Amino acid sequence: MLQRDYIQRLIREFMAALQRLIEKNEAGERQEEVRRLFTQYVGDYTFYHTATLEDVMQSFGKYPEEERLERINMLAELYYAEADSLSEPARTAVLDRAFMLFDFIDRHSRTYSPDRLKKMNDIDARRRGVYD
Repeated sequence: MLQRDYIQRLIREFMAALQRLIEKNEAGERQEEVRRLFTQYVGDYTFYHTATLEDVMQSFGKYPEEERLERINMLAELYYAEADSLSEPARTAVLDRAFMLFDFIDRHSRTYSPDRLKKMNDIDARRRGVYD
């Protein structure tokens, strides 16, 4: 029960921090905040941008099983939020990582998320060059 409460509190805290990040207008400020959120919630920023997806997934083995999908989701959300502040080809690479993680979560989670599906559709549309 305490572990579940911890995870729920962590998710609420993360989502509030992510919302503050999205509201930042200055690119330099946003990038600095992204790096801080990576460090605080998932780990080393450089590792998560240079490692293979297989190594990234293995890195989540350090978390208890009931926490892993939530941590993977945090990483996917960070990639997704960060993409808008990057230029090509880094933007596409980060969006591809976000999509793969969202897809993994979608296949392994018992929770339906219209928000996750919307983000996956958005990434797919960007890949095809279709913009709203």
